[in-house]
Amino acid sequence: MTLPSGAGRLLMVMPYEQLVRKAVEAGFRVWSVWDPKLRAPEYLAKVAAHSEDLALVDFDDEAALRALVARMAAEHRVDHVLHLGSEASMAPVLAEAEALGLSPNTAESVRLLNDKNAMRRLLNRNGVSVVRAREAATLADVEPLLAEFGLPAVVKPGNSAGSKGIALVRGPADLAEWTERVKAAGIEGPFIVEDYLEGPEFSVETLTVDGMHQVVGITAKQTSGAPGFVETGHVHPAPLDPADAAAIRATTTALLDLAGYRFGPAHTEVILTPAGPRIVESQARLGGDRIPLLVEVAGGFDLEAGIFRALAGEPVTTPAPERYASIGFFRLPAGRLESVDGLAELAERPYVHAVVFPFAPGDVLPHTTDSGSRHGYAVVDAASPAGAAERIASVQDGLRATITATPKETL
Repeated sequence: MTLPSGAGRLLMVMPYEQLVRKAVEAGFRVWSVWDPKLRAPEYLAKVAAHSEDLALVDFDDEAALRALVARMAAEHRVDHVLHLGSEASMAPVLAEAEALGLSPNTAESVRLLNDKNAMRRLLNRNGVSVVRAREAATLADVEPLLAEFGLPAVVKPGNSAGSKGIALVRGPADLAEWTERVKAAGIEGPFIVEDYLEGPEFSVETLTVDGMHQVVGITAKQTSGAPGFVETGHVHPAPLDPADAAAIRATTTALLDLAGYRFGPAHTEVILTPAGPRIVESQARLGGDRIPLLVEVAGGFDLEAGIFRALAGEPVTTPAPERYASIGFFRLPAGRLESVDGLAELAERPYVHAVVFPFAPGDVLPHTTDSGSRHGYAVVDAASPAGAAERIASVQDGLRATITATPKETL
């Protein structure tokens, strides 16, 4: 095989199956590293099928992870080390890759995006997207800090994603509920306390090459609102006034510049307040919730493949969207699933691009408290945002589930 210009050997840590496949399609040879406790053997077999080799290690053992990265990089003479998965294990991988001279980004640039406290300090220090905020090192520090900070306030972990551990605290009851939830999740801190920002929410997908940031698209978010702000759906592209879209793009790329981010995807969440866009958080990875699929359905651009095409030296540009794409998450009561029907018929609808319901009769549907405890989803396309909303509602109505509910609904 003749490799595209710049293609070569990649060591990828926590690569999703389709990322390995698309890297290979771009001309790379790929070696992969995964933690076996995070994915089923069947999934890891798919990763291995596209990889030159798949090595397994406990991501919680940072010394072992770094040692494995160093050994595999040397043995296979890799050109780049990439981590495009969960940010929880990025820091040791980026530190080792930078020490080896094999990372397209510094570990510090990625930390400045992923760490919410560090990101807020960076922005506020430079007068970009300024939001009043304070840091709490431990859970015990949060309550006295809130008494000084004032209410209402948003409280969340400094290093988490997927709406995990976030709450709007308006009084003692909210604080007690949040504290119980955080303890149950085993989140120890640090935490960040910020002013409550009001306005519609968006996410911005970017692809950075040689320090130049291309805004791939802006996606409108729907959430459950307070207290947990769990994302319930998205529509892409976001129906925005051009001036607001330009302001969101400028604020997002300013953050990436300040962080010194040089290569790869980033997913940045923004609230459009009456005073302008304010960044909520950012991650040095692809957006979750199938947002790359929404981008592809709406405009035909494969963002995942674009990462590896760009790394191989190919110019990559994003076409304008031609349609709207939307994802909606099933919102079912928690409890024992007795029966489910309609999935096959939903998948056959011409406007449905994906439908996932990962439960079978006998399973217990959890209470939805964060992104990881939602009940599946559907992705549709339409000619307008309203049309997409109608199609999502139709798909949700078409899922026929019988559930013996348990008390306490979160969403």
